[in-house]
Amino acid sequence: MTRLQQIEVASGNPFREIGMAEIADMPSLPLDVLAGCQEAGRAWVAVDVADRPVAFAVADLVDGCAHVQQLSVNPSYARRGIGRGLLDHVAAWAAGRGLPALTLTTFRSVPWNGPYYARCGFRELPSTEITPGLIDVLAAEVAIGLDPADRVAMRRPAS
Repeated sequence: MTRLQQIEVASGNPFREIGMAEIADMPSLPLDVLAGCQEAGRAWVAVDVADRPVAFAVADLVDGCAHVQQLSVNPSYARRGIGRGLLDHVAAWAAGRGLPALTLTTFRSVPWNGPYYARCGFRELPSTEITPGLIDVLAAEVAIGLDPADRVAMRRPAS
């Protein structure tokens, strides 16, 4: 397991504390996906003072937007603005490529998910604004067992 996968696993552990062990136990992003994002220039890593990775973000392109596929922060480094900094970096990357927005899907009810992203400038998309690609992302999440009633698609301008 790579350091990024270890960060993703660690960042999932708080789900156990709120009764969502099945989320904590989900597999991390496969190495080929991480490598593909890195090769495509759609992976970013935050490091500590010793140059060790402590957080990362990977994005995909969905319906002409930068879709935040994963944002993970080692819980030991949480609440320091690292995740927000990565989101801001992805937004600047997207704006520099002429992409209008960032999108993501997340849990509506988990405090460090939907409410956190709202504080970072994302807004929940009403069903009338969910694009075909996001519909596919949400459907894939349901197919792996996520509760559709607690999933939300969100969007933030890229700037």
